[in-house]
Amino acid sequence: MNRFLFPSLFALQFVVAVCCGQTIKYDLSQLLADHKLAVLSGDTCKALSDGQYKGVTCSGIVWLNGVKFSTGSIDVDLRGRDVYQQNFLGIAFHGNDTTTYDAVYFRPFNFQTPDTLRHKHMVQYISEPLYPWERLRKEHPLVYENTISPAPMPQNWLHAHIVVTRDEITVYVNHSTIPSLKVKKLNDKNEGGIGLWDVYYAGDFANLVIKNDH
Repeated sequence: MNRFLFPSLFALQFVVAVCCGQTIKYDLSQLLADHKLAVLSGDTCKALSDGQYKGVTCSGIVWLNGVKFSTGSIDVDLRGRDVYQQNFLGIAFHGNDTTTYDAVYFRPFNFQTPDTLRHKHMVQYISEPLYPWERLRKEHPLVYENTISPAPMPQNWLHAHIVVTRDEITVYVNHSTIPSLKVKKLNDKNEGGIGLWDVYYAGDFANLVIKNDH
């Protein structure tokens, strides 16, 4: 896969922080209706309702207007597409703009693959622009990406619990007590915007909950 290409650089004004120590659940479909999601030209975002999963279907990076995230936790339900090399989705955080941010994302097309190497490429942490997935895989193979056990079904919803501290990123999947990924942060940023992150085929997002520690 080539480098992730996003729309040209633009200034994002993140002016309202999630209150310290407070947990906030976001109704993504309502945020979309209220024009509180930043959908850039060329990206897409539409409302989604699927039983308990009321949210949005998006492509690109869709930022939450006026929301900052520092350290704490991010919970979200996601559903991708089982299309080889055509669906990558997750959460961007500590964002300055469309080219400078951290992200945790998933490759659903690898969830049930019989290929033993691809099986280890299910969940990934990146820090753009200095540490894209290509550099991390080349210089630190199988450090910043890992398998998920038990492996989800690629067409099903999965729950991600992402814990961000000043030094580490930890990812738990489907309420497991064992992390699927635990890595050192690749920068010293501790605040920035938060967004729904998707490349190529649009992915589904619902039940976003953010807790800010600071």
